[in-house]
Amino acid sequence: MQPVIRFENVGKLYRLGTVGTGTLSHDLRRWWITSVMRKEDPYLMIGETNDRSTKGHSDYVYALKDINLEVLEGDVLGIIGKNGAGKSTLLKLLSRVTAPTTGKIYTRGRIASLLEVGTGFHPELTGRENIYMNGCILGMKKWEIDRKLDEIVDFSGCERYIDTPVKRYSSGMMVRLGFAVAAHLDPEILVVDEVLAVGDAEFQKKAIGKMQDVSKGQGRTVLFVSHNMTAVKQLCHSGILLKNGETTYFGTAEETIEKYLNITPQDADLPISVRTDRIGNGKIKVTGILLRNSNNQIVSEAFVGQYAKLEFKVTSTEYIDPSKLIVGCLLYDPYGNLVMQWASDEMEHDFSGINKGSFFLEIPELNMRPNSYHMYVQLSLGTTAPEDFCDAIHSAFILNVLIDNYFLKGVNIRPNRGYTALLPGKYLSEK
Repeated sequence: MQPVIRFENVGKLYRLGTVGTGTLSHDLRRWWITSVMRKEDPYLMIGETNDRSTKGHSDYVYALKDINLEVLEGDVLGIIGKNGAGKSTLLKLLSRVTAPTTGKIYTRGRIASLLEVGTGFHPELTGRENIYMNGCILGMKKWEIDRKLDEIVDFSGCERYIDTPVKRYSSGMMVRLGFAVAAHLDPEILVVDEVLAVGDAEFQKKAIGKMQDVSKGQGRTVLFVSHNMTAVKQLCHSGILLKNGETTYFGTAEETIEKYLNITPQDADLPISVRTDRIGNGKIKVTGILLRNSNNQIVSEAFVGQYAKLEFKVTSTEYIDPSKLIVGCLLYDPYGNLVMQWASDEMEHDFSGINKGSFFLEIPELNMRPNSYHMYVQLSLGTTAPEDFCDAIHSAFILNVLIDNYFLKGVNIRPNRGYTALLPGKYLSEK
């Protein structure tokens, strides 16, 4: 197969707080040095890596640096990485929303992009008019768009509002129509950013099914950016992992996901009391989390279906009214899917002893399949609005659930069977 996309030493440099290099004198100096004197761009030499966790010393940073990549015809490439890794910038370069600072990008065929909610739509035009406008941008004839129109409208589910200006659409409707247009107007390359997260579960399922049809049935190429590792694993053949604007891994989708899941926050291995990757006003903070068994002993792991109690040690900078404290504990599987949640404002809770330095979450039965689960912890006062966050921290605790029997004594529950939660049940047949 021939490559339909090729990146050669591609980089994108930005100057913080400005557009371009900032001043006319800078632009003229850059042009003189690179075009007349044929020397290296001086602004590229001082660019720093895009590491948002450290304070830089230069006003110039690389959103992407030294990207070399080939994508074959019919491939479905998953582009993954943490926020700020450069994923969306890479797609914008490919879609010609912006130009690379260094290197070359070669493509073969028409590119349809769905990068952000409403990208490519004129807000004053109706949904129908935007479909025709996008088709013309892709180089299609009117009769080609006419042939696809009913299919696009039906897929989007926006038939009732198709002659309404899209500025009246909700973000979900905008995404549905935008994806339908991008996927049905016969592009050789389909570029999809995280926007599918805006849609509901039914639409996400339809969209992933359509992308599978586009790649497998029609042999077209798809580039897919998502934080949903389950969707990436389900849809993509290959994957690229970006970190701080640079490629750190390229391989199969499963291998790339595994590499990504092994990336932990810079200070995730530090005691929770000194971690800095947290947000909130700090009025009350978690300083330690302990796991206890039914005998109140501190343990490092728990078995399937076992009693468990989590002890949260806290410190506060002022007196905390226990009646206003709201605690949320969310468990995520290794693929980043939310599998369990305990929200104190939905449960019977007692935080009267909070000013003594700790509170507890009691779990009578840990009805979960064997795995290592990451816990997000959030402490709020009064409301759960972001401005009332006191302490919120990802991967605050790793809950290791060990293999054991649950339904039948002596028969162990298997890990990785697709679903996490376990409920008591029994198969019966009438005699």
